[in-house]
Amino acid sequence: MILLGIDTCGSFGSIALGRLENGELVLLGEKRIEGGDFAAALVQGIADLLDEAGVGVADIRGIVAVAGPGSFTGIRIGLSTVKGLAEVTGAKVVAISRLALLASEAGTPSAVLDAHRGQVYCGLYADGTREMLLTAGEINAMGGLPLPVAVCEEAVAQLIEMLLEAEPMRVPSPTSAHALRFALPRWRAGDFDDIASLDGYYLRGADARMPARAV
Repeated sequence: MILLGIDTCGSFGSIALGRLENGELVLLGEKRIEGGDFAAALVQGIADLLDEAGVGVADIRGIVAVAGPGSFTGIRIGLSTVKGLAEVTGAKVVAISRLALLASEAGTPSAVLDAHRGQVYCGLYADGTREMLLTAGEINAMGGLPLPVAVCEEAVAQLIEMLLEAEPMRVPSPTSAHALRFALPRWRAGDFDDIASLDGYYLRGADARMPARAV
């Protein structure tokens, strides 16, 4: 089974291609896409990745979409592409949270991403799943965050260190290849998302919402 991973949530994005063999993932390739170029480069990047792996669009049987939080425009471009591919190929879709992916990669109970405007996206996973948009003052009012806290942006790392008086867990920004592996339990369980209702995890303003699944 050929799986495609798509992440266009951050300052840069990525796509990855893998083959599921006996429940395990074999990575076939990955490409980075520069931020600001998602609309022009995403579809071509997928075509190039498929060509290099010697497979076609019709071979894609599953798609892992990193659905946010992050850039509103990036999320919309990524999910529009995911929906289009799923409708054409009949591929099943698993949508995951970028915060949960970051926490998983770091092995921490919480993760924080830069939301700009003096705010951060926070994911708390020690007891269930909570994802929210917070200011530094709101984090203080909560009594802090479960430690250690995963970060992949230096500005956020410095903020967390100042607020919590604790060293955050710095890790590289997760990519779509990490997303493919993170989503494997969902694939094994046949736990897929409905593409008709698929939407981004924006966590901001009128669009703010919790992920439907604790992943």
